[in-house]
Amino acid sequence: MERDNEITQNLQLIFSNKLIEIKNPRMRRIFARVEMGSFKEALPRLISDVKLNHLVTITGTDLGQEIELLYHFTRDGSTVVTVGFKIPKDSPTVKTITDLVPAAILYEREIHEMLGVNFEGHPNLAPLILPEQWPEGIYPLRKDRKFEELREIGSKK
Repeated sequence: MERDNEITQNLQLIFSNKLIEIKNPRMRRIFARVEMGSFKEALPRLISDVKLNHLVTITGTDLGQEIELLYHFTRDGSTVVTVGFKIPKDSPTVKTITDLVPAAILYEREIHEMLGVNFEGHPNLAPLILPEQWPEGIYPLRKDRKFEELREIGSKK
């Protein structure tokens, strides 16, 4: 628990007044919600000071008017730290982290393809999962699409 407290204190220091919420629901599990623009600028310190050197994955969720992005890191392979923020669904653009965390390249491509998030500065946002004939601008994980509509799009050749 001492390590969790140290990580939590570091996150509070790094994000300062840009930290919306932080919680430690159980040992070795920390969630931080931050303001949208603060994540990329704080990332170098998260890597060097907090030692969040392994990106496990990035997840995205359509919340209706916003899209939530959650960056899941591990520290020393045992503590999982999730840093998340919300972006407006009508202009879902954030800066890529691939320049600082190369492992993010495929995760960002997947989120771009499935939710329509534009990762500014990403080296290659080409389709990754969907079939070649999939129409541009149709994002399967957005809640404004019905399953039947997506199934019909996916079955067209």
